[in-house]
Amino acid sequence: MDVVIIGAGVVGAATAYYAARSGLSVAVVDRGPVAGGTTGAGEGNLLVSDKEAGPELDLALLSAGLWRELAAVLPQEIEYEAKGGLVVAPDEASLAALRTFADGQREAGVEAVEAGAGELRDLEPHLAPGPVGAFLYPQDAQVQPAQAAARLLAASGASVHLGQEVTEILTGPAGVRGVRTPGGALLAPAVVNAAGTWGGRIAELAGVTLPVLPRRGFVLVTEPLPQLVRHKVYAADYISDVASGSAALQSSAVVEGTPAGPVLIGATRERVGFDRSLSVEALRRLATQAAALFPVLARARVLRTYHGFRPYLPDHLPAIGPDPRIPGLLHACGHEGAGIGLAPATGVLIAAALAGAQPPLSPAPFRPDRFAEDPR
Repeated sequence: MDVVIIGAGVVGAATAYYAARSGLSVAVVDRGPVAGGTTGAGEGNLLVSDKEAGPELDLALLSAGLWRELAAVLPQEIEYEAKGGLVVAPDEASLAALRTFADGQREAGVEAVEAGAGELRDLEPHLAPGPVGAFLYPQDAQVQPAQAAARLLAASGASVHLGQEVTEILTGPAGVRGVRTPGGALLAPAVVNAAGTWGGRIAELAGVTLPVLPRRGFVLVTEPLPQLVRHKVYAADYISDVASGSAALQSSAVVEGTPAGPVLIGATRERVGFDRSLSVEALRRLATQAAALFPVLARARVLRTYHGFRPYLPDHLPAIGPDPRIPGLLHACGHEGAGIGLAPATGVLIAAALAGAQPPLSPAPFRPDRFAEDPR
């Protein structure tokens, strides 16, 4: 075995897929099922619209192209939709800020098209009146995240070990030599930490610090509806929520339809540890904000809600690549709410590091050892 990947979410699955395509033999181990953590609690966002020019946007653009390639070769069950995103400005000040934001994105290769107030009804017939304009992002897309993880993992041909918690990172004089689980040892000269919100715990098993924190988020799911929402639609303040480091509850509705009919409504963010209790306030805010964007949703029934934990790192960038503190240990975690969108590019970067190949973009901004001390 060449590499053991800890984590069967979409990041671990994409890493397995691209590592196997590089000619490596791969094992994937997870204490639960495929997509049993953050991936299974996600909406499937593949976004460039919410990222300012910089390393994360570069990663997102690389991933956007890779997702298009994957959609052409993987079964249709991943439900890839190139629906585009629409970021709505409620007033002139917000629109001016979006204009500046989009100018920087365009220089990095993002398609961003300004739409005036008079064009919004054509783009989204059920959108509430009042916004002064918006920006359309054709590169934004969507997948069904659990299916995407499962299909990537199956296509990788990796040896998969589910229901097996990693209890030890095995090391020797030369560095990593595998992992231990209740089912026995899996030996390999490289181990990839793709454990999502538990990435910090896996790092600790190896004797290093990676300050991954959980950030809870809720999603509302409506009854099946006729196609009311054509794009992924959200208000401009969602962008600032994504970039915020606040531990307090933040909410900004992201509204989108699905092929099966239900409308998905996210997204909230709050740092409350691994508290899985239901937050009525979070759900109330989401419902209110969604109805403000699309008044027709005020009459829709919410069939269920779900929530999960995003793996948050203090500088809002994931940890991707070899850890120089432990030879043979690599990290692929800390993507917060962007892990599904960034998974393919993450997998490509890790595969390049494992194979000693030239990566398609610089991994330097994502160095796992960039945190001098644990800020918790």
